[in-house]
Parts: sequence; structure tokens; C-alpha cells
Amino acid sequence: MIGAGTLFRLIFSKARHKMKVKNWMKPDPVTIGRTMLIQRAAELMKKHSIRHLPVVDGGRLEGFITQTDLRQYFFPAMVEDIHVHDVMVVNPITIDVNSSIDQAARMIHDYKIGGLPVMDGDSLVGVITASDIVSGFIEVMGLLRSSTRLDVIVDKEGGVEDVTRIIKENDFEIFSVAAEIRTARPKVYYFRLGKGNVEPVVKALESAGHQVISVME
Repeated sequence: MIGAGTLFRLIFSKARHKMKVKNWMKPDPVTIGRTMLIQRAAELMKKHSIRHLPVVDGGRLEGFITQTDLRQYFFPAMVEDIHVHDVMVVNPITIDVNSSIDQAARMIHDYKIGGLPVMDGDSLVGVITASDIVSGFIEVMGLLRSSTRLDVIVDKEGGVEDVTRIIKENDFEIFSVAAEIRTARPKVYYFRLGKGNVEPVVKALESAGHQVISVME
């Protein structure tokens, strides 16, 4: 079973043409100037129902400010005197518009952040957040479609290709394949298939040396 803290890599998806950041980011993001007061930043976040604001100066990305950054400064005696550049993250971590959403997911996980400015060269073109990425994975992995998931520890000799061959020989459509990363345990691969009786598939996989550890309808 995929736990809440599991980080995985999407290997294959029927919707692989949608796996890029540009398809899931919020384009033309709301921005703020570095000399504005943080009260203005809070107003913009509330107005647009967002939690992240790129900070720009002369059209260039200078920083990134989040709702969390603002909370510790919101005291009546302080709010009138604090500017965005006093609390923003300088030289924020960014991602390229043509990067994959699983790369964005790894960066958000590794750096423990909630969102990333999206760049096309030197130009800010969007913002992608953890919730955007979750939405992307839900669609590209086919999680909302009627499906069955097989969790498999793949035999090293046959490999993923052998599992795929066996599934297709049993007339099942493969919606997506993902794998755990950075795990000390044997790596688990998650195959999401069309609906049907998977018992023959499970028997064939286990006969070929693969270990099916879970079947989820």
C-alpha cells in the first residue's frame, strides 16, 4: 500500500503527454514588488485564494513569499513597518516549465516547500504547488478511473518488461506504472490496470518469479 510519506517515480502513463509542469502550473501568476508592505501581500493572497507569491523587480524574479512566511510577522505593531523584501525567500528554488511533474514532486519533497516558481529561461511563467502536483498525479495515473492496482516486487531477471508482457498477454490495459524511490526495502512497482479478473495475471506473475504483494480494486 502506498503510504502518506511514500515518494514515487511515474514510469509510464497513458496520459504521458500531460506529465509536464506546464500542464499543471498556474500560469500568469499574481506577483508582488519587493518594496510592498507584507499587509499588501496578505491581501493579494486572500483576494486570489493563493498561498504563494513570486516577488518581482523590473520583471525579474527576486524572491518568493508564502502565507507561512507572513504569519510570524502579523502583529499590529509590526505590520506597517515590514516590507516584502524583509521576509521573502531570496533566490528561490525554481523549476523549468518543461520539467516533469514527478521532478517537481521530488523537489517539493526534498526541500520541504509548498510550491515552486516556474521559469521559461529567465521569464517567470507560472507557479506550481503541491496540490497542483497531486491533481496531476491523480489524472495521469488514472486514479479516478475504474481500475485495479497491482503492487509487485519485480524479479530482477525478468524485470518490469516481463511484468508488462504478462499483463498484456492476459488482455489487460495498463493505465500507469509507478515505482517507489529512495527505499531500503525491495522496490515496489505499482501497476494500475483496467478492471477485470486479475487472478490469472497474479498467478502468471508469481509463476514467473515476481512477487505480488497487494491487489487493490
